[in-house]
Amino acid sequence: PSAAAETLWCGLCRRAELCRLYGSSDASPDEGVVEDLPIIDEKAVEQLTEGLISHYLPDLQRSKSALHELTQNQVVLLETLEQEITKFKECNYILDVDALFSEAKHYHSKLVSIRNEMMMLHEKTSKLKKRALKLQQKRQKEELEQEQQREKELEREKQLTAKPARRTSKQNMQ
Repeated sequence: PSAAAETLWCGLCRRAELCRLYGSSDASPDEGVVEDLPIIDEKAVEQLTEGLISHYLPDLQRSKSALHELTQNQVVLLETLEQEITKFKECNYILDVDALFSEAKHYHSKLVSIRNEMMMLHEKTSKLKKRALKLQQKRQKEELEQEQQREKELEREKQLTAKPARRTSKQNMQ
């Protein structure tokens, strides 16, 4: 900064200090400014402005570019984060699919064991039906044999029963 800018700045600071000390709150803020301040040259104001701008502009431009870079990095970071979230969702989906396959394998083995049990039960029922049929046939055969035996006994009893003798014609004539 130039010497004129420093002089102006010091004058403004003195004015603010005097106002603070003597309490010129009831007076107009512009009142007495002309007497307290030295005459300001337009060239000095322009130089002061250029000095301030040249002093702060590079920092502001660096800050602006840094903010722009940070914003771009933040966008890239957000996109990367979204991609990672998508990957995690896919991993969870894959885990869900793996769990489904494990569950399907478990239920398949249950179905196979149920099928084997059903086949075994079918074989047992078939054997039981055959046995029941044989037993029924045997019982019918025994009943038939018993019936035939009863008929033979009845026939034999009939034959053994005394029959009245028939009279022959010779005996009638006598």
